[in-house]
Amino acid sequence: MQLLIYRLVYPILWLVSKLPWRLFYGFSTFIFVLTYYIIRYRRKTVRENLNLVFPEKTESEINEISRKSYQHMCDMFLEMIRSISISSEEMTKRFEIINIDKLKELEVKNKSVVIMMGHYNSYEWTNSIDIISKFRCVGIYKPIKNKYFDRLVHRIRGRFGARLIPSAKVFRQVTKDQQKENPELCIYGLISDQSPKINRALYWTDFMGIKVPAVTGGEVLSKRLDMSIFYLHVEKVKRGHYQASIIPISEDPKNSEEYAITKQFIKLLEKQIYTKPENYLWTHKRWKHRNAEIPKNAILD
Repeated sequence: MQLLIYRLVYPILWLVSKLPWRLFYGFSTFIFVLTYYIIRYRRKTVRENLNLVFPEKTESEINEISRKSYQHMCDMFLEMIRSISISSEEMTKRFEIINIDKLKELEVKNKSVVIMMGHYNSYEWTNSIDIISKFRCVGIYKPIKNKYFDRLVHRIRGRFGARLIPSAKVFRQVTKDQQKENPELCIYGLISDQSPKINRALYWTDFMGIKVPAVTGGEVLSKRLDMSIFYLHVEKVKRGHYQASIIPISEDPKNSEEYAITKQFIKLLEKQIYTKPENYLWTHKRWKHRNAEIPKNAILD
């Protein structure tokens, strides 16, 4: 059944990836109308999240942010599909690293680094870093249940050299990578605004003014392997065009105060969300543990 679904869906995805850009984003608008107005995908979750974070905003303002966020989400989903066939020239044109000098500086040090990201603007085309630098992008991801689509994701990411590591194996695999005699020069990318499982929620802090558990994997990884850690600041210039810059969080993680890296990441992400909330992915249940019982061994900030 998994193979049948894949064989039925993949040709459609491939054709969509080949559409001229104007038709491509026109199709994205169609998907937006279908998702937002007809299917009403997670509309209740989005409204709850927005009302929770922006209690001062009017219903009209909440509706406007919600509508724009769905259009942005649909664009990102289609941009992932576009990656099936996008050229390296088009990729670097549409996802531009504006402080490439920082990448070159890190290359000279010949040491792998960690980059933390949020569900903000585009994270689908970050493997453009593979094209313009000596680094190999390594994404941490949650495997897809359909093994054929999971392989497709690996193939898409690997078109320009990137590879993926399942989140359940990240510490073991990255440690193995970096303990080799001549380790490969990698950028380990972690989307770090997820909601951790409650039994692993050991550090609680404010995110958008709400006390919730924070994912600390990026900080733990950088400290354990002494890798500099950065924030990927992505701005949406216009539809289908992004500019990214690499902002240092800590270039000496082993001597950073405990949870300082995680707090700085949250601060940088919050600033972007408050500036343009419509470019954040409000459909995921980031604040679902806000009313949960905090474990006795947890640290509150």
